[in-house]
Amino acid sequence: MPTIAITGASGKLGGATLSSLLSLRPPSTHIIALTSSHPGSATWTALCSTAPEVRHASFDDPASFAAALAGVTTLFLVSTPRISMDFGGGGAAGREAHHAVAIDAAARAPSVRDVVYASLALAWDGSASDRSRAAVMRAHLRTEAYLRGGVRAAVLRQGLYAESWPLYLGYYDVPAASEGPVRVPADGAVCWTAIADLGRANAAVLLQPAAYAGRITYLSTRAAGARSVAEIGELVARARGEEVRVEIVGEEREEEVVRYYVEEKGLEEAYVRWWTSTYGALAAGEARVDDPTLERLLEGMGREPVRVEDVVERMVREGRK
Repeated sequence: MPTIAITGASGKLGGATLSSLLSLRPPSTHIIALTSSHPGSATWTALCSTAPEVRHASFDDPASFAAALAGVTTLFLVSTPRISMDFGGGGAAGREAHHAVAIDAAARAPSVRDVVYASLALAWDGSASDRSRAAVMRAHLRTEAYLRGGVRAAVLRQGLYAESWPLYLGYYDVPAASEGPVRVPADGAVCWTAIADLGRANAAVLLQPAAYAGRITYLSTRAAGARSVAEIGELVARARGEEVRVEIVGEEREEEVVRYYVEEKGLEEAYVRWWTSTYGALAAGEARVDDPTLERLLEGMGREPVRVEDVVERMVREGRK
């Protein structure tokens, strides 16, 4: 029996993938939700109400992953949420150290045939590059390289979440009125992709992982619908009925942007420095993807990709309630 295990099943991407997989799976396919939570916790109990089976698997405990993969044929690996592991910068080990725990367990598990890794849809240069200006992408790239070390793997670079636009818009506070200009060092087009659409596409791939093995596939909306951060600001302004001014200060003034968010917004400096490099990647066109895979998979389900315009309008409306 094909058995698919999903890490991070209680998170946004893992949860969307689990939900879609349960709606699409053939009767012969078994689904297992993996979580770092323990039996009796609120997260465990919530997963038990939806998933056919729930197992404990922690990136901090390799033995738990080995046990959790018993009988599993396909592992869907969602990146660890512990982003602080990446803050060392340079060549220091980051989140890929957690990912290696799951990959090593899968490589040793006799039943596992495929690993499907949820990477990030940056590093686009007309194909799939192994370089990125964004610090957030580096652990993903190192994980992708690690996957080439022996297991049969498919890499799915997930489109930048449409629901994450407040983060790119200078940590925009959706419920509150705008306060002055949004300052970012650079800007560029982004193929914003709804989390629910990613969940559906991931589920479709997980039902036929061999068809995607050995290559990198982008799951993202297409370049024709891309919108820059400044354009997102215009959409927010339209939805709110008030001005939202995006100030592109220039990458040479990146340090000024960092100090602003640390001193004025009270954000952690290590985090801001790690995140701010993402804007240079946008300016370089790394998020302007043109891969038809997501669109094709959704079309097979009778769906079209959700527009970022609709996501922004909904989030602003809900935030103001």
